[in-house]
Amino acid sequence: MIEETAIQIIWDYHHVNQELLKADIMLVLGSHDLRVAEYAARLWLQGLAPLVVVSGGVAHTDDLLKTDWAGTEAAEFAGVMAKAGVPIDKITLEQTAKNTSENFSLSRPIIERDLAEWKTVIVVTKPYMERRAYATGAKLWLDKELIVTSPKLSFEEYVGGAIIRDDVINLMMGDLQRIDVYGKKGWQIEQIIPTEVWTAFEELKKLGYTKHLLTEE
Repeated sequence: MIEETAIQIIWDYHHVNQELLKADIMLVLGSHDLRVAEYAARLWLQGLAPLVVVSGGVAHTDDLLKTDWAGTEAAEFAGVMAKAGVPIDKITLEQTAKNTSENFSLSRPIIERDLAEWKTVIVVTKPYMERRAYATGAKLWLDKELIVTSPKLSFEEYVGGAIIRDDVINLMMGDLQRIDVYGKKGWQIEQIIPTEVWTAFEELKKLGYTKHLLTEE
């Protein structure tokens, strides 16, 4: 299997390809990629959710996801969304989460403070985080309907500039491994991982894309 084919297989697997529908609220998962905030703003402006919670603290200081921002991921994302036209009074910040599980667990009481009743949630994240975000949210928010989405970009469109190609491949590899490991640990719902996806994983692992893999499973 050639490298480009393996990359595409894993990139495609990480997408859950859910249909976008109107929801009670939008949860935006902070990260190092401000395009997620820009995309979330476009969804709000389309009227897909009335309120937004943006979640993310200062989570990454010495790894592939690090930023040079002075503040939290949530604050940085909120600034981008406000600049794009989302009223600031429609955005609530959760500024302490350091991982995907905390994005969900720490955002829930914030949502419930503002909404007495809510059922459907649009979760906005990076393209290669769709499946892991879905698996995590489906485990922690069993009573909610999740619609997970991300900027509509191909792998080649996604990488470039501040988003380094090799870093993205390493991150995709790490997230795939976490889907498997965390599902088995009960931290996420388990996901079927097809043989061709594991074959692609092993191929890229042999090529040295191991920087974001767990050292202990």
